[in-house]
Amino acid sequence: MANFTLGGAAADTDEVIAAYDALERRIWTGRAAAYAASFARLCARPVPDLLDAAGVGPGTALLDVGTGTGAVAAAACARGARVTAVDAEPSMLTEARRNAPGAAVHAATLPELTFADRTFDAVVGNFVINHVGRQRAAVAELRRVLRPGGRLALTTWATPAPRGQSLLGRAVEAAGAPRPAHLPPAPAALQATGSPDGLTALLAAAGLPDAHCRTLRWDHRTTVEEWWAGPAGRVAFIGELLHHQTPEVRAGVRREFVRLAEEFRTADGALALPHAALLVSARR
Repeated sequence: MANFTLGGAAADTDEVIAAYDALERRIWTGRAAAYAASFARLCARPVPDLLDAAGVGPGTALLDVGTGTGAVAAAACARGARVTAVDAEPSMLTEARRNAPGAAVHAATLPELTFADRTFDAVVGNFVINHVGRQRAAVAELRRVLRPGGRLALTTWATPAPRGQSLLGRAVEAAGAPRPAHLPPAPAALQATGSPDGLTALLAAAGLPDAHCRTLRWDHRTTVEEWWAGPAGRVAFIGELLHHQTPEVRAGVRREFVRLAEEFRTADGALALPHAALLVSARR
């Protein structure tokens, strides 16, 4: 899910990166069902483009990192690929095994993988690199398990975010919700990878200098209740932030969200929220 890291970024010290990674583990613990009911459909939108960029087809030995509820793994299996999928969160692994029964699903946390060098024909990660503090080490590890000539493809959210993509964050700010002290700022490097230049530079630093990046844009159709279910279900950073507000502040955020959402209301009463993601790919 998009990184709703309100309040800027911090210098990339070991302490900041460790705190960010620890926060990510806490935020996502036990959240698979709530994620599936709210933000999962949004995050699945770039899956066909991601698999195309990695050249995934029949017989491809594919590694799907940060598989989440298994949308990428399931789509790759449908293409006839031989899929291995990993995630750090046990509840996500349960969902992925149910949604992608043809994949081999294992527990793993970037930037450390147990696979041998040059194991896979293709490696993909859908909105994963934005949840990893040690990004350069993570991409280097993905390159390590990729065979020569194989392709790596990653997605992340573009910054600055379109207004629909930033709707929930703007509602938090409009309501004046304070950032709890236990939520550390994101490492500064994560801000850089929201731009095409920053994302291709990340891959180049990890030994993939021919990276190509393009921007995917779409309107995500949802409803007020479905979109609010994410933060209300304590999903992602914004859900954790909302959970630690007083009931009065939470109610205020909800009011601001409903008010701001009117900008995106369609004729049938749904919402059409503009989003933008970056898709980067490179060949080893």
